[in-house]
Amino acid sequence: MKSAKPCKKIVVKFGGSSLGDPERLSKAVASVVNEAKRGTKIAVVVSAMGKTTDVLMNTAKNSSNGKLEKHELDDILSMGERTSVRIFSAALRTNGVESRYFDPRDDDWPIITDACFSNANPSRDQCEQRIQRLVLPLVEKGVVPVIAGFVGRTVEGKVTTLGRGGSDTTAFLLAEALKADEVVLATDADGIMSGDPKVVVNPRRLAEIDVNTLVGLADSGAKFIHSKALKYKPLSVDVRVISSAHGDLTREGTVIKGALASELDVEQASQSPIAEITVVGQKIIDNPQIIEDMLTKAKKHSQLVGMSTNTNSAILYVSAEKPLDDFFNDIHQTVLANSEAKAMAVKKDLVFLKIRGVGLEETQGIIGKISEVLRVNGINIAGILTIASSILLFVDWNQREKALELIRKSLRSQ
Repeated sequence: MKSAKPCKKIVVKFGGSSLGDPERLSKAVASVVNEAKRGTKIAVVVSAMGKTTDVLMNTAKNSSNGKLEKHELDDILSMGERTSVRIFSAALRTNGVESRYFDPRDDDWPIITDACFSNANPSRDQCEQRIQRLVLPLVEKGVVPVIAGFVGRTVEGKVTTLGRGGSDTTAFLLAEALKADEVVLATDADGIMSGDPKVVVNPRRLAEIDVNTLVGLADSGAKFIHSKALKYKPLSVDVRVISSAHGDLTREGTVIKGALASELDVEQASQSPIAEITVVGQKIIDNPQIIEDMLTKAKKHSQLVGMSTNTNSAILYVSAEKPLDDFFNDIHQTVLANSEAKAMAVKKDLVFLKIRGVGLEETQGIIGKISEVLRVNGINIAGILTIASSILLFVDWNQREKALELIRKSLRSQ
C-alpha cells in the first residue's frame, strides 16, 4: 500500500500593490482559497494595502511636527499591516477557508526583534522557536495563518518595524521555520525583469536568478527585493516572484535560488598572482576602440578579474597564472596605435581579495575601516573596486596572509 503523498507547504506574501483595491484584494484571496482547496498548506504574509504606510507616515509626521519617538512611529506605521491581516483573514473565512490572523499585540505573535525601531532586526532563534510552536500546528491542520509583514515586537512588548523589504523578511523567516517547499511573492509584475519597464522598452522576464546576482540589482536601486530581506532567504527554499493580477499562485514567474553568505568575510579570490595594467592618456573613454582592444587582448592571453575606467585612464586586472610578456606587448601596441593613449604601466604580483556577505552595503565606513587597518600595518592597496555587494581589493602578493587576517579581524569588529 502506497503511503500518502505529503501536502505541499508554501508561504505566500502579498505586497501592498496586490491589495491596493477591492478587485486586487479579491483576486489575492481567491488565489489562496483555490490553492488551499487543492490541499496545499499555506501561510500568508500581507503588507499594508496600497499606499497606506505612506499615508500613515506623512500624517504622523505632519501632525506631530516630527517629534514622535521612533517606537511611537513604529506603532502607528504597523496599523496598515494590522488592518490588512484582519480583512484578509475574514475574506478567507467567508470563502470557506479556515483562517486566523496574527497581530503583534497577541501573546502568540511569532516575530521577535531587537529594539532598533524603524529598522529592527529579527532574532532568528526566537522567531524559529515561536513559529514552530505557534504557527506550524495551524498550518498542519489546514488553517491558513495570516501574519502582518514588516512588523515585529521586542521582548518587552513594543511594536517594531523591520525597515525596507520587511514583509519579504517575514515571509523568509516563516518559510525557514515551517520548512516550506516554496515562497511565493505576489507582486504587480510578472517576475523579475531584465530591466525596469519604466526605463527600457520590452524588458524580458527572467525565468531564474541566483540570489547573489539579484542582490547586485537590489543594491543598485532596482525595486525587486531589498538586500536586507534577501539575507534571510533560506538556502533550501526557492522563491518564486509572480504577478498577483491573474489570481493564480501556480503562475510562472522568476525563481530565486541560493542564499547569501551569512557573515561579512574576506577570501582570496584567485590562487594565482594578479597583474595590474594601467593605460593613461587624454579622454581615453571617448575612444571605445581602446577599451575594446584591451578587453579582447586580455581574453586572448589571460583571465580578466577586474576593470576600472575613468576619463583619462583604463586599468585591467588579469591572472598571471601564465607568462604575460606577450600580453603586455600587445597592450603596448594598442597604446601606440591610439593618439588618446600616451603610456602604460604594469604592476605585478598582486593578490585579489574579495569581501562580501550580508549587510555589506549597509555597513557605513567599511571601506575606510579596511583601508585604515591596512595602512597602519604597512600594506598598500594597489586597487579597489565595488560591485554587486562585494568589495574587491588588490594588495601585494607577499602580504596576502597578513592582509587576510587584518581584514577579517576588522570585519568581525563591525
